[in-house]
Amino acid sequence: MIKHHPSDDMLLAHAAGETSLGLAIAISAHCEMCSECAAKVATMQSRLAQHFLPETQADDAEWLGMDNLFDAITAEDDAVSRHTSVKEVIGEKRQSVEHSRPIATQVKGQDFALPGAFRQFVDNAALASAWSGLGHVSRMRLNTLDGKARASLLHIAAGGEIPEHTHKGQEITLLLHGHFSDEMGDYAPGDFMLTDASHQHTPKTLDGCLCYTLVDAPLHFTKGLSKLLNPIGELIY
Repeated sequence: MIKHHPSDDMLLAHAAGETSLGLAIAISAHCEMCSECAAKVATMQSRLAQHFLPETQADDAEWLGMDNLFDAITAEDDAVSRHTSVKEVIGEKRQSVEHSRPIATQVKGQDFALPGAFRQFVDNAALASAWSGLGHVSRMRLNTLDGKARASLLHIAAGGEIPEHTHKGQEITLLLHGHFSDEMGDYAPGDFMLTDASHQHTPKTLDGCLCYTLVDAPLHFTKGLSKLLNPIGELIY
């Protein structure tokens, strides 16, 4: 059962096309796994369409009590234009979801199905690096062209963990397969987590897991030999 979701502010920014590509992938993939958030985004897009193109026959679904969020995002846009097309409102950065054929990646001899939001990276090798790793942890970097933000598929083999650390910036984690736990709780496929400098944790998995991660600054390791990696954090995050 999915217990952790993007905030309503994140979902609204995503619906309006105002998120970075890396974050749009995370939210799109989460919505493919979470019917609750998918319904929220659909409602938000409908309201945006009604606002910018009131003559269209947009869906009159309930706004789910988010009028304040909607007013905040549309007030500024009104000052620019009242005739923006729906496609521009929703934004070209949003990831289209295609279900015509399955997509997958393979790491350590195991195949993993991926949400449609990752299709462009599977289909275009130039947008993804090969898997690399050390010990239980493997990573495939995804080139989302988001400046300093780093997007990756992260695989932790059964019995593995990420050493205790905190964050110099923010980290988005979407759990795609398997389970992991840390000092803050237990996580299942579809869970969407945001951690920052206020969190210190040691993610570990018994059965192995595959995650999508987006970080905008290096991790800061806080225990043991892994602290030796901190001086070169800018090179390896």
